Amino acid sequence: MHDAGSAFLATSRRYLTADYLPRIRLAIGELPPADLWWRPNPASNSAGNLLLHLAGNVRQWLVAGVGGRNDVRDREGEFAAEGGMGPAEALGVLEAAVADADDVLAALAPARLGERRTIQGYDVTLQDAIYHVVEHFGMHTGQVIYIAKLRAGRDLGFYATEGNLASPRWQDLERR
Repeated sequence: MHDAGSAFLATSRRYLTADYLPRIRLAIGELPPADLWWRPNPASNSAGNLLLHLAGNVRQWLVAGVGGRNDVRDREGEFAAEGGMGPAEALGVLEAAVADADDVLAALAPARLGERRTIQGYDVTLQDAIYHVVEHFGMHTGQVIYIAKLRAGRDLGFYATEGNLASPRWQDLERR
């Protein structure tokens, strides 16, 4: 039986690598490529901005903050970008950040979850930092999916429904 710390780390890794990231990949695959940098208005972000923002957040909080690597984040640049890369390249930036974060989490001993760090000016435990990233990633995953649905004009088929039950399909869709 796993202790709570091990279970927390395993679940965090699963959400980032096997739940949120595959759905983002599929959503970006359904988004017309010309719409990667579409914004509904100047106060909103494009799907491309969200991919860069998620990569920056993951690198700052997990790779640097938890893993001890250099913090090289350009937060303003994540939101200011209006193009310059296509869907595959933008996804590659995010996938590389998630892979690095997964390596950090795989090597993290559960006993260290209570250690404190200052990340982005906040005094947090390593567990706080991980929880922040997973929650933040989930929120923006929903935004990327919404943009893809909005621009594609249809449901993306992530769930099979039968009665009141919804079963995830994104793992099967990604294997195609």
